[in-house]
Amino acid sequence: MGRILAVANQKGGVGKTATAVNLAAALGAAEKRVLLVDCDPQGNATTALGSEKTMGHGTVYDLLSGARQVHEVVRRVAPPYLDLVASVPDLSGAEVELVHVPQREFRLRHALQAGCSAYDLVLLDCPPSLGLLTLNALVAADGVLAPLQCEFHALEGLAQLIRTVEIVRERLNPGLTLAGIVLTMYDAESGLSRQVAEEVRQHFGDQVFATVIPRDRRLAEAPGFGKPAVWYDVRSAGALAYLGLAQEILAGRGLKEQDHG
Repeated sequence: MGRILAVANQKGGVGKTATAVNLAAALGAAEKRVLLVDCDPQGNATTALGSEKTMGHGTVYDLLSGARQVHEVVRRVAPPYLDLVASVPDLSGAEVELVHVPQREFRLRHALQAGCSAYDLVLLDCPPSLGLLTLNALVAADGVLAPLQCEFHALEGLAQLIRTVEIVRERLNPGLTLAGIVLTMYDAESGLSRQVAEEVRQHFGDQVFATVIPRDRRLAEAPGFGKPAVWYDVRSAGALAYLGLAQEILAGRGLKEQDHG
């Protein structure tokens, strides 16, 4: 099985789902077999890929409950390169249902290990909170890809995420790394954006991807058409940025075996 990356940030509104969806589409365009697992009960990654938040086709809820295996819930979004395990609002109930289940933090890890051998990369779109769903994603993952909005308070959210990664690495998943930080919603005309980007690069150095995701109207429009921006308008600034991020990852960024943050 290829590497598993959790796209995570405990702060909401940072471009997390846009990053998961567009990176998955960009890697698929590079003919890599990618599975995107929507671990967020809001299901925004599911609808952004034109799929419905319904239980009938199977969802990540079925994986966590043990009712179905990966091959039974995969939806073919762009065969043969991009598949999806969808989410549903009922997924939020899994956190309560699993609270007394032994090894509850390992449910997703065990499901993916048993059913993802065909994929080059598995991306996990996490909820913007540290509950059992995010914990399952961090335990299942090899690395954490952290989108960071280029605005005020961004570093506070990142510091919280890094502490969480360290705790999970110490207690549940010794192989977990910080795969990299992606600067998002960058506005070249904003002094604050430039200041935040500069501070993050000074502090985290080469843990920050060279690619910067700009604020882009086409990125915001694309989910309304059930498409990633990479499909909706491949020439848009946002789509080109995510294609660049995919190339960085294919060159080895975020996929190294020893990349501890």
